[in-house]
Order: sequence, then structure tokens, then C-alpha cells
Amino acid sequence: MNQQSFPAQTEKGEEKPLAYVKAIPLKEYKDIEKIKGELSAGNILIVKLTPLAVENIEAVKDAIEELKAYVESIGGDIARLGEERIVLTPPKIKIWRKKSQ
Repeated sequence: MNQQSFPAQTEKGEEKPLAYVKAIPLKEYKDIEKIKGELSAGNILIVKLTPLAVENIEAVKDAIEELKAYVESIGGDIARLGEERIVLTPPKIKIWRKKSQ
């Protein structure tokens, strides 16, 4: 994560966040590049899959596989949030998973 892109304070003297949590709809396959860019910027993403799933479920499966490979390559994390969403995190932020007994 590039610390220079997140100054400690804004012009008004308020603290600037280190990262954002963003909700992004996956409307078409090419939206993956935008998602990768947001992860590279250090943001946490909640991606709604429904818009693309309505059009092409196979494209959703391909997109998830590509995003999974990308997230793993940068040391981030990915998990499913119900039927319609996934959450993606940048490096150093991990998703808690309950251990099965």
C-alpha cells in the first residue's frame, strides 16, 4: 500500500483514512480491472455479483476465479457474503472465518 496516497490530514485538518470500504456492483466482466485497482489502492471491497449474474452466470464464475487468483497473488483475502456478494481485502487485512469443529 502506498502511504503517500493517503496523507495524514486533509486541508481542513481532519484525519484522512488509511483505506475505504467500498460497495461496487459487478455489472460487466471488464469491471474486474476497476476492482483490482481499488484493491491495489488498499481499499476493502464488497462486490455485488447480481448485476452480471442476471446477464451471464458463467462470466460471474470466471470473474470470481480471476479475482481470487489476483487477491491471492497480492496477499489479500476473498470470501463470500451470502448468495449475492463477495468481500475482497488488500494485503495485511484478513477475513475472520469461524473454525469448524
